[in-house]
Amino acid sequence: MTRLHLVRHGPTHAKTMVGWSDLPADLSDKAAIARLHDHLPPNAVVISSDLSRAADTASAIQGARRRLPHHPDLREINFGTWEMRGFNEIEAEDPELVFAYWDNPGDVRPPDGESWNDVRARVDAVIDGLIADHTGRDLVIVAHFGVILTQVQRALAVDAQEALSHRIDNLSVTDITHHGNRWSVGRINHCP
Repeated sequence: MTRLHLVRHGPTHAKTMVGWSDLPADLSDKAAIARLHDHLPPNAVVISSDLSRAADTASAIQGARRRLPHHPDLREINFGTWEMRGFNEIEAEDPELVFAYWDNPGDVRPPDGESWNDVRARVDAVIDGLIADHTGRDLVIVAHFGVILTQVQRALAVDAQEALSHRIDNLSVTDITHHGNRWSVGRINHCP
């Protein structure tokens, strides 16, 4: 049994589509950071995306836990040409594509970006490797909205649209357990 504690990074306060852009996290809420640190298993192994908002959040909650190197395949969705643009601007440009991307996630891609299925395959491969290397351990994985929801989708065996209906707040924890041949989901979007 391997337990995944999927933590969403601290807020960026951006009001645009932020995927692979390396924006810093606001980690000024020391009380929330302390609660998150104390909530997580003390003997867990910590890993994060290589984007600073996730890496810095991981550093803030790490404490004495063992830390693995940042992993670029734990990055958020690559939004391509939609990156750092507002939803209304993107929708005005190509409303049908935007609707298809969010309403029927799967193989639809933003221009020069990733589809939901691309992200899911990328993240599944990293998670599978982590489970193989750390079977029976607690893993704290500090990542992004999309990354966390790919694993919610996987564990609940639901479609992408249903997975995307879940809220994942900054500095929240989603607990998923791998039992060898099956998955179980604990709390989703728990804010300690």
